[in-house]
Amino acid sequence: MPVDMRMLKSEFMSRVKCHLRSLKAEVIQPDESVKLAAQTTIERQNKMAILKIVKYPEAVLERAGDAVTEFDDDLKQLVSDMFETMYNAPGVGLAAPQVGVSKQVFVMDCSGGKDPQQKIAMINPKVLHTEGEYTAEEGCLSFPGIFFDVKRPMRAVVRAQDVNGKEFEVDGLELTARCMLHEKDHLDGVLFLQRTSPLKREMAKRRIRKLIKQGEW
Repeated sequence: MPVDMRMLKSEFMSRVKCHLRSLKAEVIQPDESVKLAAQTTIERQNKMAILKIVKYPEAVLERAGDAVTEFDDDLKQLVSDMFETMYNAPGVGLAAPQVGVSKQVFVMDCSGGKDPQQKIAMINPKVLHTEGEYTAEEGCLSFPGIFFDVKRPMRAVVRAQDVNGKEFEVDGLELTARCMLHEKDHLDGVLFLQRTSPLKREMAKRRIRKLIKQGEW
């Protein structure tokens, strides 16, 4: 039987097109697990945010925060963003009023991100007990570049709620106690500026006014 070249050519082209369609389908439709992983990564990236840290003399810093009554996704997002902002600053503690949110929430990590057990969010905190005292230098993210020696209790026991509303207690010494009490002050509208002498306080305010006038604050 003689070979019909036209038929061979037609059959060959048909097979090529079919193969190309198969390859295209494989490229367009990736594995479901890959799509899910990519989507999860994007969602996490979108959820993380660096918040603006407000500086003295913003009024929100000297106003007591409202108690948290709803332990929802919005609260979890706020706490997540506060941690991200604190680490980015960098700092070891950050209170909600410092990001313009007048709520009884603060986050802390005295290890600077090295110890997961020290990454703590405290909601509606209450100081149950303090004892001893010692003096150490303190700074504040709302007072960049300003540091004072501040006398605080050596030990502090604080009860709070986590992001799900469950109560827990932290019994902290030295830096942990200092951090909890510094941030608790923020939630009560008390600034570390008020924990120093009137002379140092006035000197700091004068410096801040000068920096504001120069557009450097």
